[in-house]
Amino acid sequence: MNVATHPKLIRSVVQASQVLLVFQSSSQSLSFQDVVAMTAIPRNACNRLLYTLQECGLIESAGEHRYRLSAGSRPAKRMRIGYGSQGQDCSFSRAVLKSLQLAAEQNAIELLVVDNRYAAKAALRNAEKLARERIDLAIEFQSNEAIAGEVAGKFRSQNVPMIAVDIPHPGAIYFGTDNYQGGLLAGRELGSWTKRHWGGTADRLLLVGMTRAGWCVRTRLRGLEDGIKESLGSSAPPITALDGDGQFEISLNAVRQYLRSAKDQRILVAAANDSSALGVLRAFEEAGRSNQCAVIGYNGEWDARAELREPRTRLIGSIALFPEQYGPKLIRLASDMLANRPVSSAYFVKHSFITSENVDRFYPNDHLL
Repeated sequence: MNVATHPKLIRSVVQASQVLLVFQSSSQSLSFQDVVAMTAIPRNACNRLLYTLQECGLIESAGEHRYRLSAGSRPAKRMRIGYGSQGQDCSFSRAVLKSLQLAAEQNAIELLVVDNRYAAKAALRNAEKLARERIDLAIEFQSNEAIAGEVAGKFRSQNVPMIAVDIPHPGAIYFGTDNYQGGLLAGRELGSWTKRHWGGTADRLLLVGMTRAGWCVRTRLRGLEDGIKESLGSSAPPITALDGDGQFEISLNAVRQYLRSAKDQRILVAAANDSSALGVLRAFEEAGRSNQCAVIGYNGEWDARAELREPRTRLIGSIALFPEQYGPKLIRLASDMLANRPVSSAYFVKHSFITSENVDRFYPNDHLL
């Protein structure tokens, strides 16, 4: 039923509400002609409504034939945030999205979500779409460094402030992992495992990276190399680098091909994220060489935690970033930015190394999922 024609409604009150609703912010002023055009109320009726609302103290003069909401009648503006999700193929991205949606709901924030689907074209199209949606702030989670500047530019052209999750974008506040420190922790743990189980020697260190993510993941793997060298010293093994693109299937195929000619018997593997790590494990299993590898992941995703609970897994651990906690922190950062409170240029999340021994301590409720 059309609310404006309901028999119980008072038409003049409905029209007065329409006039008040066209004022979007405390700084906005509108002319008489603006109000007529935006409400489609006849000029004479609109003139009487504006006079009445002014006499009641709900609007005030903002110059000749211009009006604005008075201080006592300005409604609290609902924050409107756009979120470009990395994609929903991995549990990490799903956990970030769920956490953000819950935090937005709890804070009465309108959250507009688009799916970048790990694709550059989709990320660019979505950024342009969100920039046109009159959002107050953008949170962008897309992992292609090559288009980061272009994505940021679309928001900057509309004066929309931006938070970049895990992959830095020009002019955006960074939120995510400290790649070098996380990698350094992973390298130390991998070296420590090698000392305990392989006498401190390995034949090869296989780095399964994510080329399109650019220098961020390279810094993560550089930290890992330094951690291995710090732990094993001159016994640190030679390195072979592969591109797994942060995806299960691509990592699986890359390691499959590598293993066809690899003669090494003790292979340490560091993957850019857990999806890659699980693809690596599958490749070694298929080749019947599981006992020849020790794999470390990154992110602490649900899938990796499930693997850590397998009795004979060769996943020795993962650097956990706790994506289920991202939402409240991102909303708090966004609120500070929009309130013009001081913010840092980068916010780093905490890192913890989860293993088969401690996974239930960090995530005791995984069985409920």
